[in-house]
Amino acid sequence: MYCKGTCWGGCLVHKISAILLLVGGLNWGLYGIGMLAGGNWNVVNLLLGGASTVEAIVYLLVGVAALAGIFGCKCKKCMAACAACVSNSGKMGSGMEGKM
Repeated sequence: MYCKGTCWGGCLVHKISAILLLVGGLNWGLYGIGMLAGGNWNVVNLLLGGASTVEAIVYLLVGVAALAGIFGCKCKKCMAACAACVSNSGKMGSGMEGKM
């Protein structure tokens, strides 16, 4: 069984991908709010200013992280983390059920 990346454990690439997806999702949400409010709330653009090449690299990394999230990481460390997540919760999920 594979939990498709819902566990926060695993390899460094998996953790970086999860963070990039979180940052990218928040950036797109703020960008949309900014468009409705009539302002520029693109956080990546605001932080990097006129560095369009660096900004493009950040967007490219977020896109690669999205692909990694879709297909999941199948390295031994991630598979072990997902197996532990599934066995701890009794079902596929984040492993946080009942811990809050």
